[in-house]
Amino acid sequence: MSSIAAESKSISGLLEYLIKSLVDDPESVTITEVERPDITVYEVRVAPGDLGRIIGKQGRVVNALRTVARAAARGERRVQVEVISDAS
Repeated sequence: MSSIAAESKSISGLLEYLIKSLVDDPESVTITEVERPDITVYEVRVAPGDLGRIIGKQGRVVNALRTVARAAARGERRVQVEVISDAS
């Protein structure tokens, strides 16, 4: 396994652990990794009732998650965390 693949699995696992500990419905948490040439995007989906918990007041929680993800990447690869709302 390449170091980039191992690193992305650890970032994804870290995000999953942190997010599942924040929400009321941890089974609904899904994290999709999208590889682009210059960046890795982690798309986070949660239950509609947990969306506010992930975003936090003034976006503080999601900004903290983004900071942790960037720190875990160790500057080797750009990472981005996006919260996807599946509102109908």
